[in-house]
Parts: sequence; C-alpha cells; structure tokens
Amino acid sequence: MNTQTTNDPALNISAKQESAGVSRRRGLMDTERTNDPNKMLPITYKWARECYKQGINNNWVPEEVPMMDDIEMWRSKNKLTEDERRMILWNMGFFSTAESLTANNIVLTVYKHITNPECRQYLLRQAFEEAVHNDTFIYCCDSLNLDPDEVYQMYETIPSIKAKDDFVIDITKSLMDPNFKIDGSVESIQKLLNDLVGYYVIMEGIFFYAGFAMMLSLLRNKKMTGVGEQFQYIMRDESVHLSFGQHLINTIVAENPEAWTAEFQQQQTENIMRAVQLEYEYACDALPRGILGLRSDTIHEYLKFIADRRLQRIGLKPQYKAENPFPWMSEIMDLNKEKNFFETRVTEYQSGSALEW
Repeated sequence: MNTQTTNDPALNISAKQESAGVSRRRGLMDTERTNDPNKMLPITYKWARECYKQGINNNWVPEEVPMMDDIEMWRSKNKLTEDERRMILWNMGFFSTAESLTANNIVLTVYKHITNPECRQYLLRQAFEEAVHNDTFIYCCDSLNLDPDEVYQMYETIPSIKAKDDFVIDITKSLMDPNFKIDGSVESIQKLLNDLVGYYVIMEGIFFYAGFAMMLSLLRNKKMTGVGEQFQYIMRDESVHLSFGQHLINTIVAENPEAWTAEFQQQQTENIMRAVQLEYEYACDALPRGILGLRSDTIHEYLKFIADRRLQRIGLKPQYKAENPFPWMSEIMDLNKEKNFFETRVTEYQSGSALEW
C-alpha cells in the first residue's frame, strides 16, 4: 500500500494508519451514525483536506487592497461612463447578498448533513471565506460611499438579480426543511444532490461568472483596480469552493449510484441550462450596451462554455460545445506575486492557474 509522505502531516498520519490496518470511516453522510464526527484521523477523503489547505494558502482580507484610486475614479465626473457605473452597481448588488445566501446554506444545511470530519473542516473554512467576501462589499460600499440601502436591496428591487436568487432558493429548499433528514433512501439522497448542485454548480459555478468577467474586465483596463483585485481574490476562492463541491457531488454519487438515475441527470442538466439563461438575462441587464470589449452575447458564449465544463465535471453531457471567448479569464487567475498596500513586502500566493474551475 502506498505510504508516500506529503507536506501535510494529516495525510502522512492517515497513510501510516491505513498501512497499519486502521479502518477508514464510512461515507460522507454516515446515515448509520457509525462515525465519530470529532475524530479527524484517519483522513478518508484526501480531496477535502487538499481543498482546506488550498484555502489556507489563499488567505486574504479586503483591507489589504488599496482603494484610493478607486475612490478618486468613482468621485470623478468623467473617468467612468454611466454604463460602467451601472455594471459596477449591479454586481455589488448581486454579490453583496449572494455571499450571505451561500454562507447561510453552508452553516445551516450542508454542514448538518455532511458528517465526514475533513469535509466539515473545509466547510468551516469556506464559511469563513464567505464572511471575508461579505466584508469585501462592506469595505467597497464604505470606501465608495455607496448607499447601503440601495445596494443591499437590489436582490429585491432589480428583477434580473431577484430571478437568480429566487431560482437558487427554490431548487435548494429541501435542505431548509427542518424535518428533512438523509435516511439512506434514493429520494433523500437525490434531494441532497439536487441542493448541492444548486449551491455549488449553479450559484457558485454559473451565477458568479458573468459578474467575474465584467469586473475583471475593468481590472484589465486599469479601472477600479482595488474593487477588481478583490473580485480576483473572490474568484480564486470560489474556484476552490467549486472544486470541493464537484468532489462532494461525485463522491456521493459514487457511494450511492442508485440515486444517479437518467431522469435525475436530465433534471440537473435542465437546471444548469436554466441557470445559464438567467445569468445571460442578468448580463443583458447589467451591460445593456456593451463596454470594455464586453458584450452580452460574448458573455452568453462564455456562460455556455463554463456550463459545459460544470456539466462534465459532475458526469453529465455537455450541451453547448461553445468556445471560450475570454481566454484572459484563465490568465487573470494567476496571482503569484501581489504587493501589499504599502508596497514594502511581496506576498507569495498560490498560483490560481493550477486550480480546476
């Protein structure tokens, strides 16, 4: 048996225990309650531990990012067009509440039903990162002197934002039912899988990416660079969230193949395709005339491209066969060296180019 050492002591200890005949724990959900959720070793799912370590390596806080140039640009009468301002506000409005929705899903539902300790360790890390992302929008609103009532009500007042949030809430309502429990039946496992696809693949894997393309296009054009850099860090975090979610879904399917029926796969495919349409409508609303080399039709093509990737990563057939119109989105994930706001030290960040997103 392979007991090759790694840089992670937890994985090394687990390998030694496995070699010595220490049994691994049962499954992600442990419906028979045979696992001790407080016992971290031995590690059963190395991918969960690796996602946790990636999250630690990627640590950041909004206040590290300077905002003086953004403040000057936002206050200026001629450095941003009205269409650029609309695009920024729409994305502030969506992300400011979407991060809270995601955090609540993790803490109130997913953590309850996923009992494996190393997965729970990562879920706690993800919840922390969602709190950092929430703090980002507090920092941006405060720095730019935005009206918080306007920004934080846009999920109710802007129809294209409300449609996305309503869709996610509707398809993830099973786990919010206080009487829901995973009893090992196909129906309960399908409800869990359906909600995980909603949380990870649709919310974090589709509904964030038109916004990422818009805001990072600003960064490429040296506009609102402080806000853009924070979106860059958020996208890096979300890439790991998505990777974890895909591993989680695929592992549940591998452990419960009877739940992954042809009918259920078709339902998930249709949900993802519906999400692409809703995100496209949001892009048309946020970007009605096209700016900075961005148009709603090219964003639509990009959404189709990433949707095919999301589908394939959870074992579903691609639907669009689209090409990537934004190859720079991969390049901009490379965060090897970024100076802090005093420019006196260089922080080595893990390369985003190695992440699966």
